[in-house]
Amino acid sequence: MGNYTVAVIDFETTGLSPHCGDRTIEVGAVLVANNRIVDRFQSLMNPKMKLSSFIEDYTGITNGMLTKAPDITDVMKKLKKFISTHYLVAHNASFDSKFLDAEFSRIQFKRINEFACSMLTARRVYPDAPNHKLETLVRYKQLKTDGVHHRALADAEMTAHLWMRMIEDIKSAYSRSVVSFGLMQQLGKTQKKKVHEFLAAAMP
Repeated sequence: MGNYTVAVIDFETTGLSPHCGDRTIEVGAVLVANNRIVDRFQSLMNPKMKLSSFIEDYTGITNGMLTKAPDITDVMKKLKKFISTHYLVAHNASFDSKFLDAEFSRIQFKRINEFACSMLTARRVYPDAPNHKLETLVRYKQLKTDGVHHRALADAEMTAHLWMRMIEDIKSAYSRSVVSFGLMQQLGKTQKKKVHEFLAAAMP
């Protein structure tokens, strides 16, 4: 994998858009170094607003659990320290990045970390998968899971295992010793019909 570390991150939220007032209610993050998980971070957060019954059912997180949870500001400060300047990975990064940026802006911080999307990359690496939802890919590649979905740390860990497997599969298929973050990031933006050509020609 090279000598870089990625922080794989997942948020559970009150809804779909921070621009509509939605907030984060849980974060899970894992650090991956040398293609193995080396550290974990998880916390519920109190959004100071009531969850819909849909979100309670979807995540298993209840309003009662959040009343005792720490303030979002405190959690974001800890998360900022945990992810440091590492590269970031999320499954559907456009969702998680906008919530991360919105919550960071509330503590007067601007993210400098680059993001890669494991879902976009998986579409190129595993075009024959039934779909590219996280739980589908976990089954498709028989990845390690504790069976929990839609809780932040469990989803972050599954995304990390997917990220590591994609790197190993690319190394194996293209006889590469190193798969850089930049390559994984660019792969997610490559036209599907040009993936083989890109991976065969790309520098490490």
